[in-house]
Amino acid sequence: MRRGDGRPLEGPGAAGEAEPETGDAFVPGVPADPLYLPAPRIARVILVVVLLGYLSVTSLNLAAAPHTRSSLAMSFVCQAGVFLLQIGHSRARARLSPLPRRCATLGSQAVLTFAPLVFFQSQWGSMAGFLAGSLLLLLPPRWAWPAYGLVGLTMALPPLLEGLPLRDAFYLVQSTLLTGLVVYGLSRLAELVQVLHDTRVERTRMAVTQERLRFARDLHDLLGYSLSVITLKSELIHRLVPSHPERAMEEVGEVLAVSRKSLADVRSVAAGLRGMSLEQELSSAESLLRSADVTVHADIRLGAIDPEVDTVLAAVAREAVTNLLRHSRAGICAITAVREGGLVRLRISNDGVDPGYRDMSPHSGSGLGNLETRLRAVQGRLSVSRAEAETFALTAEAPARPDRGASGTRAEAYAQGPVA
Repeated sequence: MRRGDGRPLEGPGAAGEAEPETGDAFVPGVPADPLYLPAPRIARVILVVVLLGYLSVTSLNLAAAPHTRSSLAMSFVCQAGVFLLQIGHSRARARLSPLPRRCATLGSQAVLTFAPLVFFQSQWGSMAGFLAGSLLLLLPPRWAWPAYGLVGLTMALPPLLEGLPLRDAFYLVQSTLLTGLVVYGLSRLAELVQVLHDTRVERTRMAVTQERLRFARDLHDLLGYSLSVITLKSELIHRLVPSHPERAMEEVGEVLAVSRKSLADVRSVAAGLRGMSLEQELSSAESLLRSADVTVHADIRLGAIDPEVDTVLAAVAREAVTNLLRHSRAGICAITAVREGGLVRLRISNDGVDPGYRDMSPHSGSGLGNLETRLRAVQGRLSVSRAEAETFALTAEAPARPDRGASGTRAEAYAQGPVA
């Protein structure tokens, strides 16, 4: 599958395969190596490694001191509890949990942080950095930062109560505050990486969906018109064969030409390289309508038009003629296509709209809805009207040279559907 400009569409499903249910996003340029770790997983691994590194420092400090085996075992249990709570606090969107639950887990971490200080004193002080980081992660900023600072300041007490120099108290306070910032920063970074990863996956899926819709819309525009032409001419051939075989053969040739052109158009849609000319479409429409015994009054005065606008207006003309053949018993069709200043106006009206054809909104069906989306992409607009005398008119207006720098045009069009 390709984009509208002919470039291959990257992402899952671009070649028609189903996206593998691995939970990992497709990353262009990265081989499908089972040893490769996508970015969110790398961020989580880094966070876990850093947390384990801080825990190892505390474990080494405790092992170097004269503690009993039972005391060391208790310290390892407390460290494991702090580690598990910290992993939970550092997970993505943990701050969105109910406040009572956050307070309960923070309270548990506070108990596991401060209670062992009674036994291990300043050797346990490095564990307070985890609590400081969790406060920043889970509490609103107006509460989190004061609580974070308070935890850091309380770590000055154990060294002072032990009679250690003031610099040791300052070091423990600084270490606690820095550890809290590191834990907070890495946790938020891992969450942001996950959010960006999810956003990229969603954008890739949206691009694939938009390309599929573009393909479906172009097929509707092409095949709807072409099949209507083939049906009309086949009926004409059926009537001409007994009495005018030579004329019937001419019509057969035209049917073959239309079918070959349709095949070429379908291939161009698949390649994303399709372009159309408004003048050529109107000329073809005149010939088709006259062969259907419809009187055509045409006023065509077009100058130079932007190729994209030309293609969009040609699609409007094709859809209008298709609807005329399907839904009306028109005897007269008026076609006006003029450029007035910087504006191109196309109006197609007929006098035989089917009374049963009620829905004329640009949002109805896929045909007129497609056209409205395409016109919006080139800063144009579409309107339809119906008079009491069974007269139906479709009017499309677009700038001959749309402003490529105008914001919101193509983005808004894509918000409601892809633009070919």
